[in-house]
Amino acid sequence: MSTEPAPLASPMRHASSLLRNIENICSRYQLASLRRQIDSCRKLLSTAPLIDIAVLGQFKAGKSSFLNSLIGKSVLPVGVVPVTTVITCIQYGEQERAVVSFFDGSRIEVDLSRLEDFTSEAKNPSNKKNVETVDIELPVLKNYPGLRLVDTPGMGSILKTHMEISEGWLPEVGAAILAISADRPLSGNDLQLIRGLARHTPKVVLLLTKVDLLSPEQQSEVVKFFSDSLKRELNRELPLFFYSNRSGTDQFRDRLNEELLFELSRNRDFESRKILQHKVLSLAGSCLGYLDMALSASRQADMDRDQLRNKILDEKLNYDLLREELYIISRENQRQTRPLIAGYLENIRKPLKTKIMNQLTREIEEWDGNLWRLTRKYEDWVAETMTEEMRQVSRTEHRHFFGTLKKAHAGFDRSLEAFRNHLGGNVKKVLGKELSYSEFNLEVAEPSQPDIRTPVCFDIHLDLIWFLIPMFIFRPLFERNFLSKLPREIETNLSRLAAQWEDTINRMIEQMRKQAVRYVGDELATIEGLLSNAQGRTDEIMRDMDELRAQEEILSCRTNHIR
Repeated sequence: MSTEPAPLASPMRHASSLLRNIENICSRYQLASLRRQIDSCRKLLSTAPLIDIAVLGQFKAGKSSFLNSLIGKSVLPVGVVPVTTVITCIQYGEQERAVVSFFDGSRIEVDLSRLEDFTSEAKNPSNKKNVETVDIELPVLKNYPGLRLVDTPGMGSILKTHMEISEGWLPEVGAAILAISADRPLSGNDLQLIRGLARHTPKVVLLLTKVDLLSPEQQSEVVKFFSDSLKRELNRELPLFFYSNRSGTDQFRDRLNEELLFELSRNRDFESRKILQHKVLSLAGSCLGYLDMALSASRQADMDRDQLRNKILDEKLNYDLLREELYIISRENQRQTRPLIAGYLENIRKPLKTKIMNQLTREIEEWDGNLWRLTRKYEDWVAETMTEEMRQVSRTEHRHFFGTLKKAHAGFDRSLEAFRNHLGGNVKKVLGKELSYSEFNLEVAEPSQPDIRTPVCFDIHLDLIWFLIPMFIFRPLFERNFLSKLPREIETNLSRLAAQWEDTINRMIEQMRKQAVRYVGDELATIEGLLSNAQGRTDEIMRDMDELRAQEEILSCRTNHIR
């Protein structure tokens, strides 16, 4: 009787073991650039997530039009210019709903008819509204349980942020549909994207859109061109599907459903595990690449290492320029912080004023005593009430203040990416390994004690001659004076709160700038350290590589066995 475990159990154990070893190696050799991929694999191991089917491609490849046709409902914006601004995720739900998530952490539910206000380039140019993602649920997707369709901004667009959004999302891809327009098939950028996708998913298919533009003979020529190009450039074959929104749509949709989407949905658990195993194996390959670089550095002669070090240290010639660029990013975003916070606080000023004025009107009637006591009571009440209200505003609304912090973060990442591409090019020439970028992880601390202004009740100290003032005559006058000063106190303390948050956020932006500048130096030092300090660790590096290769081979064999 067979005692073999369940088909997927053993590969999953091996995947988990290999991932732990990769994490250990990354920790010992400080390979921070693999953290994002490790996190993606860990998430797949610990949960049973939806399979994200990303529809990618160059701008105007017909991605959004294809998804609208597949869904059977015009949900996504389409147009004659690049229109998709943010990543949009679509999945089955019992009711139609759309949730827009912003970079400041806030979320709003909107009607489907308003989606274009947030997802299109025309109504949200360069994502000025700071939308992070849009999540849509539709009952019409009941035939795709366990799947989530993802529309991405066009890659290769003149709008550079579009390409950055799409490329940055690649580690999350479960399966990928690469849309290619029939009027400009298979560019160099498409091939580059396929290479990137192959590191993150085993499921990559090509979708030739606008196929109605081609005659049957031309379609055959395109198929041959695709096949020859993939074999020549990537040494692989990929499934190719045709699609048109004008003719033969049902036939094209049925084939795509049966051969890809329904297959993924019916076997979601099995397919999820294959995707995980592919990601872990790809991660192992990247880790081995870094170890190869360290091993090469360890084995090179001292003269060779010095020559390489000099080439890499040439990057420091651009250090001042990059530092200035990071400073400009910092200053531009810092200038926008106060207007952003003040604009949001303006929305709550009126209801806050009404609340506090009504509260004072109720409570002041219960205060007893002469003018001096009444004045002290008012000052204490204002200080206590303002402190609590400003703290409450700070606790509940602070995430709305983070827009410039998020934008500065994105700006720093773009600058560092350019730096690393240049540095990686030099490293690749000598050691044959491209470098990846790692992300910032910073948190903003809430101001612990709002700076409350203590009110001045009178232009002259009338309360010092309280014994001369009959309260039964003048008390209504003094109460009106207290109430009249309250709006100014609210304005002043909201302004102080805005200033505190401006200072806090701008200090964090400055810290990010300093960290980015330090990051440049650290990257150079890391490479120099691999060249200078790898000597003497050859045996250790080789043992790590042998162990990693052995685990990689076991997982590969197990994975191939269940396919």
